[in-house]
Amino acid sequence: MEFAYCKLEIFLPESHLPALQKALWEVDAGHIGNYDCCLSYSPVTGCWRPLAGTRPYLGIQGEISAEPELKVEVTCRTEQVDRTVAAVKAVHPYEEPVINVIPLYRASF
Repeated sequence: MEFAYCKLEIFLPESHLPALQKALWEVDAGHIGNYDCCLSYSPVTGCWRPLAGTRPYLGIQGEISAEPELKVEVTCRTEQVDRTVAAVKAVHPYEEPVINVIPLYRASF
């Protein structure tokens, strides 16, 4: 089955939201009908443990971290997913950013 749109879930520190918004809008992510620059975000708590050989943006190797983050949700056309993910990675501070790409079976737009 072909999906015209995907939703991206991106987790990052709140301090990086403006840079992320700019990067997403430069690749036209969040374009819904006659609106652009559409996204939503909500506060979450992220947990992780940096393993040996990592250079964590936050946290200490071998210790479990729990930090406030934002979960950003944005849609994009499926054919633009690779370009959109690359734009996110270019501004994301984490070594291993969490970027979930979810095909949208049905969209209201």
